Amino acid sequence: MNDYYALRLDVEPCSADATDLLAYMLGEAGYESFVPDERGLTAYVRAEAYSDDAVRSVLADFPFEAMVTTSAEFVEGRDWNAEWERNYFRPIVVGDRCVVHSSFHTDVPAAEYDIVIDPKMAFGTGHHATTSLILTRLLDLDLNDRSLIDVGTGTGILAILAAMRGAVPVSAIEIDRFAWENACENIRLNSHPEIAMLCGDASLLPALAPADVVVANINRNVILADIGSYASAMKPGATILLSGFYTADCSMVEEAARVAGLEPCARYSRDDWACVELRKPADA
Repeated sequence: MNDYYALRLDVEPCSADATDLLAYMLGEAGYESFVPDERGLTAYVRAEAYSDDAVRSVLADFPFEAMVTTSAEFVEGRDWNAEWERNYFRPIVVGDRCVVHSSFHTDVPAAEYDIVIDPKMAFGTGHHATTSLILTRLLDLDLNDRSLIDVGTGTGILAILAAMRGAVPVSAIEIDRFAWENACENIRLNSHPEIAMLCGDASLLPALAPADVVVANINRNVILADIGSYASAMKPGATILLSGFYTADCSMVEEAARVAGLEPCARYSRDDWACVELRKPADA
Protein backbone atom coordinates (compact mmCIF):
# COMPACT_ATOMS: atom_id res chain seq x y z
CA MET A 1 0.00 0.00 0.00
CA ASN A 2 1.24 3.45 -0.88
CA ASP A 3 2.27 6.05 1.71
CA TYR A 4 1.19 9.65 1.08
CA TYR A 5 1.74 13.16 2.29
CA ALA A 6 -1.36 15.26 2.95
CA LEU A 7 -0.49 18.88 2.19
CA ARG A 8 -2.81 21.36 3.85
CA LEU A 9 -3.09 24.82 2.28
CA ASP A 10 -5.12 27.47 4.09
CA VAL A 11 -5.94 30.41 1.80
CA GLU A 12 -6.97 33.90 2.92
CA PRO A 13 -9.09 35.14 1.25
CA CYS A 14 -10.34 31.78 -0.02
CA SER A 15 -12.33 31.28 -3.23
CA ALA A 16 -13.19 28.43 -5.58
CA ASP A 17 -10.95 30.00 -8.24
CA ALA A 18 -8.00 30.04 -5.83
CA THR A 19 -8.39 26.41 -4.76
CA ASP A 20 -9.04 25.28 -8.35
CA LEU A 21 -5.84 26.93 -9.52
CA LEU A 22 -3.83 25.55 -6.60
CA ALA A 23 -5.13 22.05 -7.40
CA TYR A 24 -4.16 22.48 -11.04
CA MET A 25 -0.66 23.70 -10.19
CA LEU A 26 -0.12 20.95 -7.62
CA GLY A 27 -1.41 18.40 -10.11
CA GLU A 28 1.34 19.52 -12.46
CA ALA A 29 3.76 18.83 -9.59
CA GLY A 30 2.54 15.25 -9.14
CA TYR A 31 -0.27 15.58 -6.62
CA GLU A 32 -3.03 13.04 -7.18
CA SER A 33 -6.12 14.05 -5.26
CA PHE A 34 -7.65 17.24 -3.86
CA VAL A 35 -10.29 18.03 -1.25
CA PRO A 36 -11.29 21.73 -1.29
CA ASP A 37 -13.28 23.36 1.49
CA GLU A 38 -14.28 26.84 2.62
CA ARG A 39 -10.83 27.52 4.10
CA GLY A 40 -8.55 26.12 1.44
CA LEU A 41 -7.39 22.78 0.09
CA THR A 42 -5.96 19.43 1.18
CA ALA A 43 -3.81 17.80 -1.51
CA TYR A 44 -2.35 14.30 -1.54
CA VAL A 45 0.89 13.12 -3.12
CA ARG A 46 2.77 9.85 -2.88
CA ALA A 47 5.39 10.05 -0.14
CA GLU A 48 8.30 9.48 -2.49
CA ALA A 49 7.18 12.42 -4.65
CA TYR A 50 6.80 14.96 -1.83
CA SER A 51 9.18 17.91 -1.86
CA ASP A 52 9.24 21.10 0.21
CA ASP A 53 10.99 22.81 -2.69
CA ALA A 54 8.18 21.84 -5.07
CA VAL A 55 5.59 23.32 -2.70
CA ARG A 56 7.57 26.56 -2.41
CA SER A 57 7.86 26.72 -6.20
CA VAL A 58 4.09 26.35 -6.65
CA LEU A 59 3.39 29.08 -4.10
CA ALA A 60 5.99 31.38 -5.68
CA ASP A 61 4.14 31.10 -9.01
CA PHE A 62 0.64 31.35 -7.52
CA PRO A 63 -0.79 34.55 -9.07
CA PHE A 64 -3.60 35.30 -6.58
CA GLU A 65 -3.22 38.05 -4.00
CA ALA A 66 -3.77 35.76 -1.04
CA MET A 67 -1.95 34.49 2.03
CA VAL A 68 -1.35 30.75 1.81
CA THR A 69 -0.13 28.84 4.86
CA THR A 70 0.87 25.21 4.55
CA SER A 71 1.52 22.14 6.65
CA ALA A 72 2.31 18.59 5.59
CA GLU A 73 1.40 15.35 7.33
CA PHE A 74 2.70 11.88 6.52
CA VAL A 75 -0.14 9.42 5.86
CA GLU A 76 0.83 5.79 6.26
CA GLY A 77 -0.30 3.40 3.54
CA ARG A 78 -3.79 2.05 4.01
CA ASP A 79 -6.64 0.39 2.18
CA TRP A 80 -7.96 3.43 0.31
CA ASN A 81 -11.14 1.63 -0.75
CA ALA A 82 -11.90 1.00 2.93
CA GLU A 83 -11.21 4.69 3.65
CA TRP A 84 -13.66 5.77 0.96
CA GLU A 85 -16.27 3.31 2.22
CA ARG A 86 -15.90 4.47 5.82
CA ASN A 87 -15.66 8.21 5.30
CA TYR A 88 -16.80 9.36 1.88
CA PHE A 89 -18.43 6.99 -0.57
CA ARG A 90 -21.95 5.63 -0.12
CA PRO A 91 -24.13 4.13 -2.86
CA ILE A 92 -26.24 6.82 -4.52
CA VAL A 93 -29.14 6.80 -6.96
CA VAL A 94 -29.21 9.46 -9.68
CA GLY A 95 -32.45 10.36 -11.42
CA ASP A 96 -34.16 7.22 -10.08
CA ARG A 97 -32.50 5.32 -12.93
CA CYS A 98 -28.79 5.07 -12.17
CA VAL A 99 -27.11 3.64 -9.08
CA VAL A 100 -23.44 4.33 -8.38
CA HIS A 101 -21.61 2.15 -5.88
CA SER A 102 -18.28 0.51 -5.23
CA SER A 103 -17.32 -3.13 -5.60
CA PHE A 104 -17.07 -3.38 -1.82
CA HIS A 105 -20.71 -2.35 -1.24
CA THR A 106 -23.19 -5.14 -0.58
CA ASP A 107 -26.52 -3.36 0.03
CA VAL A 108 -27.08 -1.72 -3.36
CA PRO A 109 -30.49 -0.57 -4.64
CA ALA A 110 -31.59 -1.90 -8.03
CA ALA A 111 -31.61 0.53 -10.95
CA GLU A 112 -31.70 0.54 -14.74
CA TYR A 113 -28.02 1.50 -14.92
CA ASP A 114 -25.68 -0.01 -12.34
CA ILE A 115 -22.24 1.65 -12.27
CA VAL A 116 -19.37 0.27 -10.20
CA ILE A 117 -16.77 2.87 -9.21
CA ASP A 118 -13.76 2.11 -7.02
CA PRO A 119 -12.54 5.70 -6.67
CA LYS A 120 -9.33 5.20 -4.69
CA MET A 121 -8.09 8.82 -4.72
CA ALA A 122 -9.57 9.98 -8.04
CA PHE A 123 -12.42 12.48 -8.31
CA GLY A 124 -15.88 11.52 -9.52
CA THR A 125 -18.17 9.23 -7.52
CA GLY A 126 -21.41 11.01 -8.39
CA HIS A 127 -21.72 12.58 -4.94
CA HIS A 128 -20.37 15.95 -6.02
CA ALA A 129 -23.03 18.22 -7.48
CA THR A 130 -21.16 18.75 -10.77
CA THR A 131 -20.87 15.02 -11.47
CA SER A 132 -24.49 14.44 -10.48
CA LEU A 133 -25.69 17.27 -12.74
CA ILE A 134 -24.03 15.77 -15.81
CA LEU A 135 -25.11 12.22 -14.92
CA THR A 136 -28.70 13.46 -14.72
CA ARG A 137 -28.47 15.16 -18.10
CA LEU A 138 -26.85 12.12 -19.73
CA LEU A 139 -29.83 10.08 -18.54
CA ASP A 140 -32.15 12.44 -20.44
CA LEU A 141 -30.19 12.77 -23.69
CA ASP A 142 -30.61 10.33 -26.57
CA LEU A 143 -27.14 8.78 -26.70
CA ASN A 144 -27.87 5.68 -28.75
CA ASP A 145 -25.32 5.33 -31.58
CA ARG A 146 -24.03 8.85 -30.86
CA SER A 147 -20.33 9.51 -30.36
CA LEU A 148 -19.17 11.08 -27.10
CA ILE A 149 -15.94 12.57 -25.73
CA ASP A 150 -15.46 12.98 -21.98
CA VAL A 151 -12.72 15.50 -21.18
CA GLY A 152 -11.34 15.28 -17.63
CA THR A 153 -12.95 11.91 -17.01
CA GLY A 154 -11.70 11.41 -13.42
CA THR A 155 -12.98 7.99 -12.37
CA GLY A 156 -14.54 7.44 -15.81
CA ILE A 157 -18.08 7.58 -14.43
CA LEU A 158 -19.57 9.82 -17.15
CA ALA A 159 -18.00 7.85 -20.00
CA ILE A 160 -19.24 4.60 -18.44
CA LEU A 161 -22.85 5.81 -18.21
CA ALA A 162 -22.67 7.09 -21.79
CA ALA A 163 -21.48 3.68 -23.01
CA MET A 164 -24.22 1.94 -21.02
CA ARG A 165 -26.79 4.20 -22.72
CA GLY A 166 -25.58 3.22 -26.19
CA ALA A 167 -23.10 5.97 -27.05
CA VAL A 168 -20.50 4.77 -29.55
CA PRO A 169 -17.66 5.43 -29.90
CA VAL A 170 -16.83 6.81 -26.45
CA SER A 171 -13.45 8.45 -25.76
CA ALA A 172 -12.31 9.65 -22.34
CA ILE A 173 -9.37 11.97 -21.63
CA GLU A 174 -7.66 12.40 -18.24
CA ILE A 175 -4.52 14.44 -17.58
CA ASP A 176 -3.62 12.86 -14.22
CA ARG A 177 -1.80 9.53 -14.68
CA PHE A 178 -3.09 8.06 -11.40
CA ALA A 179 -6.68 9.05 -12.16
CA TRP A 180 -6.30 7.69 -15.71
CA GLU A 181 -5.19 4.33 -14.32
CA ASN A 182 -8.15 4.35 -11.92
CA ALA A 183 -10.56 5.14 -14.77
CA CYS A 184 -9.14 2.24 -16.79
CA GLU A 185 -9.79 -0.05 -13.81
CA ASN A 186 -13.37 1.21 -13.47
CA ILE A 187 -14.00 0.71 -17.18
CA ARG A 188 -12.90 -2.91 -16.81
CA LEU A 189 -15.09 -3.33 -13.70
CA ASN A 190 -18.11 -2.23 -15.76
CA SER A 191 -17.21 -4.41 -18.77
CA HIS A 192 -16.93 -1.58 -21.28
CA PRO A 193 -13.50 -2.12 -22.83
CA GLU A 194 -14.63 -0.30 -25.97
CA ILE A 195 -14.21 3.05 -24.19
CA ALA A 196 -10.97 4.59 -25.45
CA MET A 197 -8.97 5.95 -22.50
CA LEU A 198 -6.43 8.66 -23.35
CA CYS A 199 -3.94 10.17 -20.91
CA GLY A 200 -3.43 13.86 -21.60
CA ASP A 201 -5.33 17.11 -22.02
CA ALA A 202 -7.34 18.97 -24.67
CA SER A 203 -4.36 18.88 -27.03
CA LEU A 204 -5.40 15.27 -27.77
CA LEU A 205 -8.78 16.32 -29.18
CA PRO A 206 -7.65 16.99 -32.79
CA ALA A 207 -6.65 13.33 -33.11
CA LEU A 208 -10.24 12.23 -32.39
CA ALA A 209 -13.16 12.32 -34.80
CA PRO A 210 -15.61 15.12 -33.99
CA ALA A 211 -18.31 13.91 -31.60
CA ASP A 212 -22.08 14.26 -31.26
CA VAL A 213 -21.74 14.95 -27.53
CA VAL A 214 -18.84 16.39 -25.51
CA VAL A 215 -18.75 16.58 -21.72
CA ALA A 216 -16.17 18.44 -19.63
CA ASN A 217 -16.45 18.44 -15.84
CA ILE A 218 -13.19 20.17 -14.90
CA ASN A 219 -13.08 23.73 -13.56
CA ARG A 220 -13.82 27.18 -14.86
CA ASN A 221 -10.26 28.22 -15.70
CA VAL A 222 -9.49 25.09 -17.71
CA ILE A 223 -12.82 25.30 -19.52
CA LEU A 224 -12.24 28.96 -20.44
CA ALA A 225 -8.77 28.12 -21.74
CA ASP A 226 -9.87 25.07 -23.76
CA ILE A 227 -13.37 25.98 -24.96
CA GLY A 228 -12.13 26.55 -28.51
CA SER A 229 -10.65 23.04 -28.57
CA TYR A 230 -13.93 21.59 -27.31
CA ALA A 231 -15.87 23.41 -30.04
CA SER A 232 -13.52 22.06 -32.71
CA ALA A 233 -14.11 18.53 -31.39
CA MET A 234 -17.88 18.82 -31.95
CA LYS A 235 -19.84 17.88 -35.04
CA PRO A 236 -22.25 20.47 -36.48
CA GLY A 237 -25.40 20.23 -34.37
CA ALA A 238 -23.51 18.60 -31.47
CA THR A 239 -24.19 19.15 -27.77
CA ILE A 240 -21.68 19.99 -25.04
CA LEU A 241 -22.20 19.78 -21.27
CA LEU A 242 -19.84 21.88 -19.14
CA SER A 243 -19.55 21.76 -15.36
CA GLY A 244 -17.08 22.22 -12.54
CA PHE A 245 -17.91 25.86 -11.77
CA TYR A 246 -20.38 27.90 -9.76
CA THR A 247 -23.68 29.36 -10.99
CA ALA A 248 -22.12 32.83 -10.73
CA ASP A 249 -19.65 31.81 -13.44
CA CYS A 250 -22.29 30.74 -16.00
CA SER A 251 -22.36 34.02 -17.91
CA MET A 252 -18.57 34.06 -18.23
CA VAL A 253 -18.50 30.48 -19.50
CA GLU A 254 -21.37 31.10 -21.93
CA GLU A 255 -19.69 34.23 -23.33
CA ALA A 256 -16.45 32.34 -23.97
CA ALA A 257 -18.52 29.59 -25.61
CA ARG A 258 -20.25 32.13 -27.88
CA VAL A 259 -16.88 33.42 -29.02
CA ALA A 260 -16.02 29.80 -29.88
CA GLY A 261 -19.19 29.55 -31.98
CA LEU A 262 -21.44 27.72 -29.51
CA GLU A 263 -25.02 28.59 -28.60
CA PRO A 264 -26.22 28.35 -24.95
CA CYS A 265 -29.28 26.10 -24.58
CA ALA A 266 -29.87 25.52 -20.88
CA ARG A 267 -28.48 25.87 -17.37
CA TYR A 268 -28.84 23.41 -14.51
CA SER A 269 -27.77 23.94 -10.91
CA ARG A 270 -27.41 22.20 -7.56
CA ASP A 271 -25.93 23.58 -4.35
CA ASP A 272 -24.64 26.67 -6.24
CA TRP A 273 -22.76 24.45 -8.73
CA ALA A 274 -23.72 24.70 -12.38
CA CYS A 275 -23.95 22.71 -15.58
CA VAL A 276 -24.26 24.61 -18.85
CA GLU A 277 -25.57 22.95 -22.00
CA LEU A 278 -24.58 24.42 -25.36
CA ARG A 279 -25.01 23.51 -29.01
CA LYS A 280 -22.87 23.88 -32.09
CA PRO A 281 -24.99 25.27 -34.95
CA ALA A 282 -25.94 22.68 -37.56
CA ASP A 283 -24.53 24.86 -40.33
CA ALA A 284 -21.20 25.48 -38.57
